[in-house]
Amino acid sequence: MQIISDRRALHRIPELELALPQTMEYLRNSLRELRCRVFSPTAESLCAYFDFGAAQTLAFRADCDALPVCERSGAEYASTHPGVMHACGHDGHMAILLELARRLDAKKENKNNILLIFQPGEEAPGGAKPICDSGVLAEYHVKAIFGLHLWPGLQKGKIFTRANELMSSATEVTVDIYGRSAHIAKAEQGVDATEAAVTFYTRAYEMEKSYAPDVYRLLKFGKFESGTARNALSAHCHMEGSLRAFQEEILAQMRSNLLAIAAQIEAEFGCEAKIHFSEGYPAVMNDPALYRALHKQVAWEELSAPSMTAEDFACYQRCVPGLFFFLGLGDVPALHSDNFDFDDALLCKGADLFETVAEVEV
Repeated sequence: MQIISDRRALHRIPELELALPQTMEYLRNSLRELRCRVFSPTAESLCAYFDFGAAQTLAFRADCDALPVCERSGAEYASTHPGVMHACGHDGHMAILLELARRLDAKKENKNNILLIFQPGEEAPGGAKPICDSGVLAEYHVKAIFGLHLWPGLQKGKIFTRANELMSSATEVTVDIYGRSAHIAKAEQGVDATEAAVTFYTRAYEMEKSYAPDVYRLLKFGKFESGTARNALSAHCHMEGSLRAFQEEILAQMRSNLLAIAAQIEAEFGCEAKIHFSEGYPAVMNDPALYRALHKQVAWEELSAPSMTAEDFACYQRCVPGLFFFLGLGDVPALHSDNFDFDDALLCKGADLFETVAEVEV
């Protein structure tokens, strides 16, 4: 099947971030013979526009970048680029959109014009926002946008989604606490950055747990470094973590609370506490009206809870209504793992979904 051939060919040539020359060449060559306009709204991206003479356009997006992972899947179509791998399924996302393009090419009519967006930089540094900023969605009168992610752990071959919260915002939190080193035998002469940091860490987690269970949010620190010797107080502690939420007011409140905790630590310990928040990606929030309208015509399974992972598809949803879906892969290795692989015959399920959505009046 061509969709499987596309996925495996793209899997062999993974590229990072915004510079995807081989990937974009493959996509461009695949689209060249089809009845669509192929163009680049930004220097690194690619679009295909199918004009059916309709009053409105629906857009579909596939992310195209890979990860800095050394592949150990053992697949015969494994990466030929050392240290780079399609470990997040983006090769499958591109193959689904190429299959949709071929199906659209075979149609004489369709209820909507269709814009296909092949986007770089989803993993980093964020490729959706530049495409949105280009004005291409307004230029082509896009009424709604749709995307999909392959998802381990969900029932194999089933489509899943939910209204409102689907994938969280992601803000990186960096904390630096500066004290004063002293020999532990003369601890009163120093300011223990480790003790101050542990107190900050504990209070930060208590703050996160104080929210009601139905408020989806997350605060975790994965990196904690402090000190230089076992018998000397630490003069500096460095912490790195992630803050995630769906509602902007909750995110803003949690950021404010962390700053307040830092001020408390400074006053109590006589140290300096600095916090830096990255801009991050906004939350993927599925438009409830679009969800209801489409669910009357398209079948999927309902997710009971959102994912706390992030996706820059959220940027498109800030411009036009959008729905994002998960395609279940069953029991396969986790996303971003060096042995990630899946049954690529499942990709037809994604193409079927998109083909059905492409014909729906929204």
